[in-house]
Amino acid sequence: MKPASVYLIGAGPGDPTLITVRGLQYLNAADVVVYDRLVHQRLLQSVKPEAEQIDVSAAAPRPLEQDAINLLLADKAREGKTVARLKWGDSFVFNNGGKEALFLHKEGIPFEVVPGIPPTIGGLCYAGVPLTAPEAGDAIVFIRGHEAETNTPPDVDWDKIAPLAGTVVSYAGGPQLGTIIDELITHGRSPEEPAALITCPTLPTQRTISGTLGKMQHVVRETQRLESGVLVVGPVVGLREHLRWFDSRPLFGKRILVTRPETQATELVDLLSSMGAEPIEAPMIRIEPPKDYGPLDESCELAGTFDWIVFTSVNGVDAFLQRLCRGPRDVRELKGVRLCAVGRATAERLSRYGLRVDLVPEEHRSEAVVEALRKTENLSERRILLPRGDLARDVLLIELRRAGAEVVEVTAYRTVLTGRDRDGDPDIFKMLLEQEIDVVTFTSASTVRNFVKILGTDPAADLLNTTVVAAIGPVTAAAAAHLNIQTTIMPATYTVPALVDAIVRHYTET
Repeated sequence: MKPASVYLIGAGPGDPTLITVRGLQYLNAADVVVYDRLVHQRLLQSVKPEAEQIDVSAAAPRPLEQDAINLLLADKAREGKTVARLKWGDSFVFNNGGKEALFLHKEGIPFEVVPGIPPTIGGLCYAGVPLTAPEAGDAIVFIRGHEAETNTPPDVDWDKIAPLAGTVVSYAGGPQLGTIIDELITHGRSPEEPAALITCPTLPTQRTISGTLGKMQHVVRETQRLESGVLVVGPVVGLREHLRWFDSRPLFGKRILVTRPETQATELVDLLSSMGAEPIEAPMIRIEPPKDYGPLDESCELAGTFDWIVFTSVNGVDAFLQRLCRGPRDVRELKGVRLCAVGRATAERLSRYGLRVDLVPEEHRSEAVVEALRKTENLSERRILLPRGDLARDVLLIELRRAGAEVVEVTAYRTVLTGRDRDGDPDIFKMLLEQEIDVVTFTSASTVRNFVKILGTDPAADLLNTTVVAAIGPVTAAAAAHLNIQTTIMPATYTVPALVDAIVRHYTET
């Protein structure tokens, strides 16, 4: 049997982490990704760089009708490419995946369908409303929000649907929702029956309005340009009071700007999301190799001649050890060399290479690092290697030499300031001006400096006067203060998890 050429993948109801393991596996392997507007952009970061990405939604620069999408999938498959058709929700639930699969079948093109979580299920789960519950709902009716071809309200037998006991669920836009509610009430559903309307399901922007069916009718009539949402009607809605969990998290509804490099932002983004926040990714810097590998390669060759190697960041660890191990050498070159790691994250990264860390100073300050090293031994004439970034401060270098050590500093990586002119990047200035950002996070002095470079010194300081600023440590906070930016939040330990904990405490204890 031939392997599939086209994979019809359900992306889930919104939250990018709700895609299935198999769906993500196929997405990672695809040569072509065809996707719709509602697919979360973070999922597209999983696509391999050389893969072709095609937006076929109505909002795309070149939107395609369904027949054209069918032909596109077939044509790309005939070119010998692996195609991932990424659809919001589930491809076979109130979606056109069935039409696409039938077309591929007729054309003799192998395909596979990967299920996804529909918004009519995921949205209810995140709202704390079970589809079924003992004595609250033993039957479910799903209603299409609109007719696929005409975008008109669904053509269903309301006389039979409305009187059915149990739970009624539909996903629809504002105009269709109004019609659905009117038809349910007209054909026998009580206006006093529990109901809820869920918009932006499973995302940090999710909102749930609960009450009665009559209240939902009023909300839909009075709200202009109402977002599409999941309507649920039935006794199960009454359980939300006890089962809500998603919108009760401590940072729910908070928009938090993440300025870390894209390659390092995942931990911070995931932790903020787990607390209910909406992370806005706007990397201020990116990490690149040194312009000349010569000095770094020389330090790798001489690695065994040093008494200490001091790593001040995760980036320094990766840059040095990847270069060390690229040829005939490996970590055995470091036998007998003692390792100092500044910060828990740096120590953990060294452990991933199978290296035992000899010293982790309690504080991240350069003076504290030198003091910790001096407590271990007399640094006079000790050879110390410092593989770090090109923008690192000179304080550590100066203090180690003042203590009598022979210090070799080598640029292991460069910190490059990014521009904000790429398509799809958030308009930071506009969001701050309109007070749409609750917290701005800085995890290095470099991110602060580029933030100010992008916005300008005075505008940056003025805009952040009305915004909470969270700095990961005193060096970062000092860089902000130098640019007239006041830090509101700074954790006692200078790690990403501690930074998130400090943000949570700020909102839960004030």
